[in-house]
Amino acid sequence: MSSEEPRVRAGRARGTDAPGSVRTLERGLGVLWALAGLREASLTQVARAAGLSPSTASRLLETLRQQGFADWDEASGLYRVGLRAYQVGMAFDAAQALTGAAGAEMRALVAALGESANLAVLRPHGASGLEAAYVYQVEGPQLVRMFTRVGASAPLHASGVGKVLLAARDPAEVRAALEAATLVAFTPHTLTTPDAVLAALDRVREQGFALDDQERELGVRCVAVPVRGAGGEVAAALSVSAPTSRLTPGEVPRFLAAAQAAAARIGARLGWQG
Repeated sequence: MSSEEPRVRAGRARGTDAPGSVRTLERGLGVLWALAGLREASLTQVARAAGLSPSTASRLLETLRQQGFADWDEASGLYRVGLRAYQVGMAFDAAQALTGAAGAEMRALVAALGESANLAVLRPHGASGLEAAYVYQVEGPQLVRMFTRVGASAPLHASGVGKVLLAARDPAEVRAALEAATLVAFTPHTLTTPDAVLAALDRVREQGFALDDQERELGVRCVAVPVRGAGGEVAAALSVSAPTSRLTPGEVPRFLAAAQAAAARIGARLGWQG
């Protein structure tokens, strides 16, 4: 099992109102989809396109409007798709561009090193937090290899990709987030205090890479580097993971050089000219 794969957590029992809540969500998404097709429409037109009564469509449109997914022009009485829906679409485009740029380079990296490679980005988590989420993986050919699931999350304080992504954020923002979080000790090597994590992030900024040295799981080591977007921002983190028996301290420089070269090529595909 990879140090980067989260443990299975018990699922929360669904309340008795869950089926109704899901149905409401389905209807709300149907209204948004209908509105996207109509471009601009009255309440009656949206309700007809979504197959709902005007009263139900009105309630759903008001919720979408409050959340920024729909706009209403009081003068004309017409609805249109809101800015937040556009932002979701832009995020999808960005994710597609990132994984499209990374695929070939990550396959070449895995072929060169014989170990699994992962690509992760920051995403919102909870009310005001962040987490690292894996968006792409190429598995190594070894019988014993590191793996994770696309869409799975990694602890920011105890993973190479997490530290790379945190290091790119404002230090004051990071300190506040760390002080508000519970820094789980996965192994005896896990950094569990904000000061320890912040010191590690200073090293990441200075050295240009992060090392997960058995911090997520005993017997597993990971090297992670930043991938930069067109504007020079850290768009993602690229990591290579392996058992400590294969990724020894002496092998770290070779893995690091290969990962940095791959990250630079991915960045160039994204438009970075650094």
